Amino acid sequence: MTMLSPAPFQPAKAAIASARPAELGILLSRIEEAIDIETNAIRTDMNFDIAASNARKSRHLYDLTRALRGQDDEALVAAFRPEIERLRDKLTINQGAITAHLEAVSEVATLVKSALQDAEADGTYSQAEFADVTR
Repeated sequence: MTMLSPAPFQPAKAAIASARPAELGILLSRIEEAIDIETNAIRTDMNFDIAASNARKSRHLYDLTRALRGQDDEALVAAFRPEIERLRDKLTINQGAITAHLEAVSEVATLVKSALQDAEADGTYSQAEFADVTR
């Protein structure tokens, strides 16, 4: 009767570390998808929930940080260079969409503010004009 030797012990931490590169590819794909969805929604959906999207991106950033912890950065960058560069490009486009959205919101706020000030004006001095005269 031959005795089979047990499989070598592999600590859970080492098993998790060896699985992370594969998980990183999946995670980068999820982040890319979330960025694409947000960019398209900002451009097309007036009812888009940007707060929920920010929460999703924060969760992805947390997951990415955990996946990268203790890894060889140079090896990961080399292994995932195309994915990282594609994500970087999509983030640049996303930043442009967010900037345009914020500028539009700012312009609408300025228009509303002007309309409210015009509606309040009744031909007499406004409180702001009175404050300027007394200085």
